[in-house]
Amino acid sequence: MPRGLAAALVSAWLALLAPAAAQAFVWARSSDALTLDPHAVDEGPTVALIQNIYEGLTERDRTGRLGPLLAVSWRMLPEDPRVWEFRLRGDVFFQDGSRFSADDVVFSYRRAMQRNSGFRDHLATVVAVEKRDELTVRVITRGPNPAFIESTPTIFIMSRAWTERHGAALVPEEPASGASFANAHANGTGAFMLVSRQPRVRTELRRNDGYWNRGHVPLGLAELTYLPIPQAGARIAALLAGTVDFLQDVPIQELPRLRAQPGLTVTSGVENRAIFLGFDLASPRLRATEAGGRNPFADIRVRRALDLAIDRDQIQRMVMRGEALPSGVVIPPLVNGWTRELDTPPPFAPERARRLLAEAGYPKGFSTTLYCPNDRYVFGEETCHAVAWMLGRVGVRVTVVAWPQAELSRALLRTPGPDFFLAGWGAPTYDSEQVFSALYHTRDRLRGFYNATGYSDPQTDEMIDRLSREIDRGRRDAIIAELWQKLRGELIYLPLYDQTLSYAMKEAYDIPVDVSNMPKLKLVAAPSP
Repeated sequence: MPRGLAAALVSAWLALLAPAAAQAFVWARSSDALTLDPHAVDEGPTVALIQNIYEGLTERDRTGRLGPLLAVSWRMLPEDPRVWEFRLRGDVFFQDGSRFSADDVVFSYRRAMQRNSGFRDHLATVVAVEKRDELTVRVITRGPNPAFIESTPTIFIMSRAWTERHGAALVPEEPASGASFANAHANGTGAFMLVSRQPRVRTELRRNDGYWNRGHVPLGLAELTYLPIPQAGARIAALLAGTVDFLQDVPIQELPRLRAQPGLTVTSGVENRAIFLGFDLASPRLRATEAGGRNPFADIRVRRALDLAIDRDQIQRMVMRGEALPSGVVIPPLVNGWTRELDTPPPFAPERARRLLAEAGYPKGFSTTLYCPNDRYVFGEETCHAVAWMLGRVGVRVTVVAWPQAELSRALLRTPGPDFFLAGWGAPTYDSEQVFSALYHTRDRLRGFYNATGYSDPQTDEMIDRLSREIDRGRRDAIIAELWQKLRGELIYLPLYDQTLSYAMKEAYDIPVDVSNMPKLKLVAAPSP
């Protein structure tokens, strides 16, 4: 970017921030939420913002541990282990003053199961949601599913009356649809209330002084302004100028300077997120790939060649500046099913990669396009350029196309998806079943919502379905291990690394890294006078 243009962008952002800085806690990151509809899209920045307004039956703390929230207790019924029963809090109100009840839970879970919901994978085993009384709900699954409780933090509860009154009972096909009232309006039970929203510019919230849990959390922020600032230089300039209080997406190259900067604090930790490459495996011929009329990615020898051509250690050192852990599987160590053996990256073997390409019929390689988000992951675009350079050394000519996350997310939800893409996934349930269901199962009305590869295998689908019904922990873990061995060998995705995180903030605040990268701002105390 030309220096003059970069300076102009920084100045523009600082001017935009100035009015809010004096009165509100300003939270900045690289990309905006795609919508305020809590069931439309399962995407990190979207959920991170929405969780301050809406709440689930349970929640996870910053270490990933599950605890109660709108539900005070839950159990699998001994007489019928297909049934989960939840007892709800009786002292909760929505932000419009209406009382929370079982009707809202039943409505929200049924809404989250709709065809267009980004969370339908989380509820793929659910066959019914029933009200027992005003404060009791039962969820019935196809078979005993002990892992179901792990999905409950991700299903936010909406007011049935409010949603139906505003014609938003259906989840829109387009997540950011202007036709959906819930896209730009909100009414949750959470610690903050929506004041105004300008997509891709700013979202303003204020403290919910009637918050039911106010006596048990610090709730020290009276006003909150959320700002998406795509330009890394502008984010850092705003933080150094004092117009941003908390910066979530910190450019890696700036960490030494920020750690040494008086008046600032930097916190760091490992994230529940794997970064990987994916392909369109199913289309006979690709749109942005030139390989003699064939789909090279459908050939496992090509996928294996690309896997061997990527030097993950070099990406860790040169691109990520040490702020990443090279990986061999698309789950991080925090997720049930992870083993050190699974996570061992393949060796860097470019000569073997060239031989495999020749065996597959591409002795001179081929050309393709790699689609990459430029405002979502730490150095995501830079990683794509490094991968393109490495693949070029074995004859695969890669053009990198960098898109905003919102645009790439839409492409990944289409069938077919992009020819070749970089993506990330954090398992919100901390269990492999959710990853299998979302990324590997055949895309249908219940599962495979984020499977942009077109991969479809009846044996894999059957194993995932069986896993969701298995109640014995030992047998369940054995199915997980068998699935990972099978899928890892098929190279549906190429794991690159597990992402680590750093937050930067004014020293008056203490915000530890959240392993899900979902900082709960209700836990932030007011700064000392």
